[in-house]
Amino acid sequence: MQPVAKWLVARPQNAVLGLAATLLLPFAQLISGSIIVLLTLQQGLRVAFLESVAALAILGVLSLIVSAPLAQLLVNAVVTWLPVMLLAALMVRSRSLTLAFQVSAIAAIVVTMGFFVVLDDPTVFWGDVLMRLSAFFAELGLQEQSDLLATQKDLLAPQMTMVVVGSSWSIIVLVLALGYALYRVLPGKSATFGRFCDLNFGRVLALIMAVTSVTAVFAGTAWLQNIAFVAFVIFWVQGLAIVHWMHLERGVHIVVVIGLYALIFVLNALVVIGLAAVGYTDAWFEFRNRKKRA
Repeated sequence: MQPVAKWLVARPQNAVLGLAATLLLPFAQLISGSIIVLLTLQQGLRVAFLESVAALAILGVLSLIVSAPLAQLLVNAVVTWLPVMLLAALMVRSRSLTLAFQVSAIAAIVVTMGFFVVLDDPTVFWGDVLMRLSAFFAELGLQEQSDLLATQKDLLAPQMTMVVVGSSWSIIVLVLALGYALYRVLPGKSATFGRFCDLNFGRVLALIMAVTSVTAVFAGTAWLQNIAFVAFVIFWVQGLAIVHWMHLERGVHIVVVIGLYALIFVLNALVVIGLAAVGYTDAWFEFRNRKKRA
């Protein structure tokens, strides 16, 4: 990773080419997003922003030459670069990875609430989205997937807000962590903004989750249920940080860490819920600090 990171920050043209090329690759949000985090942490927000604009200009010219949809390119760039760039800038300003993660978690909760404020009933909105997606699958000849979405629309639509917000937030913070890992392998760099394995969202967010969960049980309102779910899911990243801490501080073999990441892809929901439970418990009892004192 170090040669790649060194090449990207060596010259502005390298950064521009790296951003432009990776935005067109599969898993662009992961790869290109981590590069913009690296550039923001190393060079600052202004320089990274200018490099992203230059990369987007190059891609814009190419899209005109090959008649590719320019609007889609702009949307991909904004979704891939802007959230993690802003969080990386917050890291630089606050000198804290943990604060950036906490702010992102609060933003996810606010966005969840925003769906209900703006749309009143997001279920109707997501029902329309699922039907359009079903029609799109049918046009591609994927009739089985199209029929599944159409028949399960009423079951899926009420859950879509919390699923979309939770999954989008998870991708953003993992990209931020990966970009920080790239930054740390640069010569002379270390855990300038803290270590990922020490991440703790804190008891305030844990309390928000507890209060919204209990209130949602008695009130039965959809918006509280969605906020409670998102607030709980956030802690899966803290659970993941504990696994990394166990590897670094307690000698847990790297194969265990790699195996856990593999399980996330295979048994996504079960593993995430398990890690969230571990992370949420740690937010209250601070297991890692207890181990340090011991």
